[in-house]
Amino acid sequence: MDRKLSRQEASEATGAHGWRFLLGTLRTSVPVHSLHQAAVAAMRAAEVCGSDADGHLRSDIRADRVVLTLQTRAIAALTALDADLARRLFEAMIELNLRPTPESVQQFEIAIDALDIASIRPFWKAVLGYLDEPGATGPEDPIVDPLAQAPPVWFQQMDVPRPQRNRMHLDVAVPHDEAPGRIAAALAAGGRLVSADRAPAFWVLADAEGNEVCVTTWQGRD
Repeated sequence: MDRKLSRQEASEATGAHGWRFLLGTLRTSVPVHSLHQAAVAAMRAAEVCGSDADGHLRSDIRADRVVLTLQTRAIAALTALDADLARRLFEAMIELNLRPTPESVQQFEIAIDALDIASIRPFWKAVLGYLDEPGATGPEDPIVDPLAQAPPVWFQQMDVPRPQRNRMHLDVAVPHDEAPGRIAAALAAGGRLVSADRAPAFWVLADAEGNEVCVTTWQGRD
């Protein structure tokens, strides 16, 4: 059960149960009608995961939904156990007359473009109060919020200086089957497609003033 899963394996194993792969995690949203019902659903999820809950499950409780996230946090990766828990959680929610759905799940990343990643990473780690991601402690690796409340930060290698604009952009990780709709909506709202060379891993879009954002999915990365 501790075998690491590829992105493809994780998606195929859990997609039919309302989960989507996002940035090394499995996520689903469970619509509810009240905060009390959300708490009941979260408690049931913890019971189903049992002793594995603390190391694998995170629940975000709202009055209209519970967002459940699975990951083997000790290694910041997905394992066969996470996929098994996803299937069991789906069945438990159905028993509560609730249906997990991938709608509205997404995750943001902040990307910082840099010529010398190793020289700036310590600054961002300190000023944000971030930590190394488990299993990724190298001088150019991403950094993460220890409370998992703020977006992760990763660093993109630049070849030449680019002083004409801020060297930061947003990454919006969405379920792979929602990416086309998200991109179409952004273009209809006045954006433009800068590049689709790396699709479906990511599309680069920009607003009318050239500020860039990447819409990303897990596909095309294994």
